[in-house]
Amino acid sequence: MASLPPSSPALLSVNRHKPELISPSQATPRELKPLSDLDDQEGLRFQIPFLFFYPNSPPIRGREDPARVVKEALRKALVYYYPLAGRIREGPNRKLVVDCTGEGILFVKADADFSLEELGDSMRPPCGFVDEVLCDVAGSGGIIGCPLLLVQVTRLKCGGFILGIRLNHAISDSLGLRQFLKAAAELARGAHVPSWLPVWEREILCARDPPRATCRHPEFEDVVDDARRAAVTLDPKNMVHRSFFFGPREVASIKKGLPHHLVSRSSTYELLTACLWKCRTIALEIEPDDAVRLSSVINARGKQGLGVPRGYYGNTSVYATVLLKAGHLCNSPLGYAVDLVKKSKEMVSEEYVRSSIDVLVLKGRPKYTTVWNYVVADATKVGFEEADFGWGKPAYGGVAGAFPLISFNVKYRTRKGEEGIVVPIMLPERAMRRFQEELAKMTDEGREDDDCYGVDSTTNRSNL
Repeated sequence: MASLPPSSPALLSVNRHKPELISPSQATPRELKPLSDLDDQEGLRFQIPFLFFYPNSPPIRGREDPARVVKEALRKALVYYYPLAGRIREGPNRKLVVDCTGEGILFVKADADFSLEELGDSMRPPCGFVDEVLCDVAGSGGIIGCPLLLVQVTRLKCGGFILGIRLNHAISDSLGLRQFLKAAAELARGAHVPSWLPVWEREILCARDPPRATCRHPEFEDVVDDARRAAVTLDPKNMVHRSFFFGPREVASIKKGLPHHLVSRSSTYELLTACLWKCRTIALEIEPDDAVRLSSVINARGKQGLGVPRGYYGNTSVYATVLLKAGHLCNSPLGYAVDLVKKSKEMVSEEYVRSSIDVLVLKGRPKYTTVWNYVVADATKVGFEEADFGWGKPAYGGVAGAFPLISFNVKYRTRKGEEGIVVPIMLPERAMRRFQEELAKMTDEGREDDDCYGVDSTTNRSNL
């Protein structure tokens, strides 16, 4: 079985050892540390899986076992990032705090009977065998009172390994995880201290006193969802999970649908997000007069006036949301949607971020509106390639897949060496077929090889 490129758990053989808790390698402070008002919103109270695939590069001499190297590096890094070894508690008004108990994070060691080369492009999200290389330890999947990180190191027969990580999103985001992993990787390679020291300071992104909404936030508007819409867009059991690859040819084809003045002014994110939003809306057959939303996840790090320091590893993103009628989106040229995405990103100022945080507190830390919403995060610049534990850069490092309403743009190099962007997406089966048809119209029918968007070896229903 291991001789075939696996695309589903049935083709893999992974032997896992007993899970264990690993704690900081030195004593750490016992204290309560409140999360920010951006951290503890309902929309971030979930676990997000990441996978990193490392080839058999010559490791640091004397450190041939990746499970041991990663485990010891994490223990050292937790001395600096000791809140990650604690547990989240919920206080009055649903406010979350970290109880820095030092209990540790979950660690699982495993061995597999396949090589990295045999995986081919099945590494790209959605990963059809995520449950094998990132197991769900019973009782660990909650937000309150559970380990904040679950780590599995799966050693491959080729000498490489897969690093699976499940992160409690309330404590950190992908950039914060990148920072923690970079610190652990530096310590694994012999550094005495991380090059970036962590900064807590979660009060920086707490609500003003008194909180005041100064901007419109359609992402948090109270809209009652009906049973039909919820079943269509929110239940992962009824969905197909696929990814779509966009190389230079696909991007150039989509740009043909833009007016001349937008071709050079539009980023790849804006172009792909507008394209996928329009195709998705058509595919879901939404009533023309129904309101649809697109929520771009915008990183507020570096926004002038916010004062987010280097080393901060909490959540820093807000939603830039577009709201309009489905019929208007579906019947307008692609350039119209691209322009809306551009303008929504441009409105994210310091005041917009402050207003977003205040609205969260005023409304009781709600989840974003789910009714006909599509949430997209750009993960192409996170920098997970910096997580080098001595085996070199990962062949792929990033999210394991999409969620029912959420897609991620991630960088990916195909097995043929072509670089581009992969976007995983979840849709009901009928909608997925129509989505591919609409997307084909915008990309000149794509290509005929396995790297074509939509021709994915893993057309699995989601296990995420």
